[in-house]
Amino acid sequence: MKHTISLLVENKPGVLARIAGLFSGKGYNIDSITEGKTETQGISRMTIITHGDDRVVDQITKQLNRLIDVLKVNDLTEVDFVNRELALIKVAAEGPTRSDVIQVANIFQAKIIDLSTKTLTLEVTGPDKKIEAVIAMLKPFGIREVARTGTVAMVREFQSGNQAKMSLE
Repeated sequence: MKHTISLLVENKPGVLARIAGLFSGKGYNIDSITEGKTETQGISRMTIITHGDDRVVDQITKQLNRLIDVLKVNDLTEVDFVNRELALIKVAAEGPTRSDVIQVANIFQAKIIDLSTKTLTLEVTGPDKKIEAVIAMLKPFGIREVARTGTVAMVREFQSGNQAKMSLE
């Protein structure tokens, strides 16, 4: 089962390496990992996508909580959350196929951020399933290059009647 784990960590050198090392040392795979500064100075938010049964992910979260620089761990899988990913996709777009590529971009609300006589580069944001769908639709035209950020996620504030909050307390 796919799990989305959100962490608040101290923004210090080596924290990301220790977390990645914990996963690799236990033989767990990280499908995606992102990190960025938060609204609080010195604190970063990480979003990790991994696969495993509930027992394995429970073990991962317990071990993450033991790391000194980890302030908060939250498995978002069982709560309502929003997530997004950014992808830059360079696709062949010459002659008559150019308008077809532009049409796919419009359908998926992608932005054309660079163009040449032979290619178009699209910026696409959304859940990973949207990114996968755009890539699948563009594949027949000839994808030249793809760069993806990985997923970022946050708990929705409103949780169908109960409030879910992630804080440092």
